[in-house]
Amino acid sequence: MMHLICGSTGAGKTTYANELRQQLGALHLSIDDWMVTLFAADMPPQGSWPWIEERLLRCERQILVTALQAARMTVPSILDLGLQRVDQRRRVAERAAAAGLRVQLHFLDVDADERWRRVEQRNEQQGDTFRLKVTRPMFDFIETIWQPPTDDEMSVLDGVRIAA
Repeated sequence: MMHLICGSTGAGKTTYANELRQQLGALHLSIDDWMVTLFAADMPPQGSWPWIEERLLRCERQILVTALQAARMTVPSILDLGLQRVDQRRRVAERAAAAGLRVQLHFLDVDADERWRRVEQRNEQQGDTFRLKVTRPMFDFIETIWQPPTDDEMSVLDGVRIAA
């Protein structure tokens, strides 16, 4: 089983994924951990979306390889990739299905005002789930590409909606 965690910035994806990891004894793979570890030091001063997206896709591909290896050892995976867009969710789900895995989409449905409040708090406290400071322009940009799952997509991906 592969669990896909989806929600926009500040929805609580990593916190939720950590709780699910403990419940299921699953492998938690977080895109934020990979991106910060592998690329944050090399990010151009005016980080451009094409630069970021290229690296996100590289990390996504390697995370999927890792999750599929874990599945062969009967270890469930939790993919905390943001999964901001329907095409990304579809791509990941199709790859899992091609490997014979069941997929479940976990959609953290939180309104933008509450998410921004959480981001500000995370920026200030820099606790366990803090990876990098998210500015208001970064948050606003992600809002322009965020595509919440539709009812049809939730049905196809055995979705669970979490109002957090």
